[in-house]
Amino acid sequence: MFKHVIKIIFLLFFISSAAQAEATSASEKEPKGFQSAIASAHPLATEAGIEILKKGGNAFDAAVAVSAVLAVVEPYSSGIGGGGFWLLHVAKNRDDVMIDGRERAPLAATRDMFLDENANVIASIDGPLSAGIPGSVAALEHLSKKYGSLPLSDTLQTAIHYARDGFPVDEYYRKMAQHRLSALQASDDAAKIFLRNDQVPEVGTVIIQPDLAKTLEAITKEGAKAFYTGEIAQKMVDSVKEHGGIWSMQDLAEYEAVERSPEVIVYKGMRFVTAPPPSSGGLALSEMLNMLSFFNIEKMQSAERTHILVEVMRRAYRDRAEYLGDPDFVEVPAEMLTSTVYTNKLVKSISRKKATPSASLKAVADPSGAGTDTTHFSIIDAEGNRVSATMSINYPFGSGFVAAGTGVLLNDEMDDFSVKPGVPNVYGLVGAEANAIEPGKRMLSSMSPSFLETHDRVAVLGTPGGSRIITMVLLAMFEFYNGGDAQSMVELGRFHHQYLPDKITYEPDALDEDVVKVLMDKGHHVEEMTDTYGNMQVVITYKKDGHTEAASDPRGVGKAMVLK
Repeated sequence: MFKHVIKIIFLLFFISSAAQAEATSASEKEPKGFQSAIASAHPLATEAGIEILKKGGNAFDAAVAVSAVLAVVEPYSSGIGGGGFWLLHVAKNRDDVMIDGRERAPLAATRDMFLDENANVIASIDGPLSAGIPGSVAALEHLSKKYGSLPLSDTLQTAIHYARDGFPVDEYYRKMAQHRLSALQASDDAAKIFLRNDQVPEVGTVIIQPDLAKTLEAITKEGAKAFYTGEIAQKMVDSVKEHGGIWSMQDLAEYEAVERSPEVIVYKGMRFVTAPPPSSGGLALSEMLNMLSFFNIEKMQSAERTHILVEVMRRAYRDRAEYLGDPDFVEVPAEMLTSTVYTNKLVKSISRKKATPSASLKAVADPSGAGTDTTHFSIIDAEGNRVSATMSINYPFGSGFVAAGTGVLLNDEMDDFSVKPGVPNVYGLVGAEANAIEPGKRMLSSMSPSFLETHDRVAVLGTPGGSRIITMVLLAMFEFYNGGDAQSMVELGRFHHQYLPDKITYEPDALDEDVVKVLMDKGHHVEEMTDTYGNMQVVITYKKDGHTEAASDPRGVGKAMVLK
């Protein structure tokens, strides 16, 4: 209900040196003796991670196991043919770091590869041409070798088991497979694995992936090089090229996971750590919080608070479209976007009485010459190590294409580039030259794995949800700050605005009728959705006694477990 959303907005944002000092002091008091916990989008993945913790592995070992099992049992959401971000907190030195395993554009990619001769956009979500070079395997090896305590031969065993012996189809699998039926039917290998007689399998059907099991076994023996060089790599490249893709052996051999410094935002003593570019989450959230600091939110009526939140979302998403991209390729103007001068300018453009039509804002620049189709898990171990990881293959079942002889379902992340400035991708997001296709470039993402820390609690959170990820994390962050527990964070009603299309969308019953009427009177376009969205996973621990709680979003089929 809306009241559960609105109660979190009775907050005034103010960043000061005193708040910074308070947050720093809080983070220095590293908690000891946590209860370990995992919340993930699938019960089999959560259970696999818990077993690794029981065997003496740390949070990073458990993260490898959970990632790998999700890659097998959630083919509609992630896979070793995709990528993601793994946000880590290393307790022994209190360091935060993000492992960037985001996909890259093939070296043969071109700026206009998804435009026809008349410069019209052609499909960029089906088949191997839509696939970026996968990063998950490199990221998992990096995570295991640098931060884990167990070998891949231990942490990948459960994933191998489910690939070799199978897992049962549930209703959610059927829904996603139906959604992508034509793409799966177009790939002989994908249809053989994920369909039955070219149709969506019945509930209870066991999905067996023998080739994927062999690929995972090779990775346990040889590491990531088994995936990026040699026989498996050659099979992927040959299959991709045979079906119209542009991968090369060089593409795979040159892929590397990258460590990046997270975005850190301080809000009234709460330390908020989240993903930096090529995620758009951190900078977008920084902009939103900076703008909100100018408004006396707690004294506003429900409708006015919602109005201001929407106006803040609108402007941050507009800047996302204009300025954000792979920081290895473009200069992201982070200091400008989060400066006081720029924030003042944005705030002055917000009217309390009426909505700002998105078309009236500065247009996204033309060139001069990113759901439920993603997954997330949250982990904290007994030493206080944390992992917040969001992984994706983009659209449900990615490109729908399985590389012959490998079992690897490929992503369709090329759609997350701005294939043509001002033209929306599959999630309705527009972009400019900063996120244009370039060989070897990482595409912009909305994935926002996050940590929250106050003087008495620590939270690990994140969610799938495509373009709505950022606003879901924003609302859950407020709920945590206002004293909400893990369950209330995942159950929270959600609403969203992303600049274009110019409308507020909200879950059924998330906004009260009287609030909707006021918003419409202000000139907002408001649309109640027919279904819910997101699949948030949250773990919270209390510093004083180490008590830990975990919750998995009731919208999904996930599972949260606390190790007693």
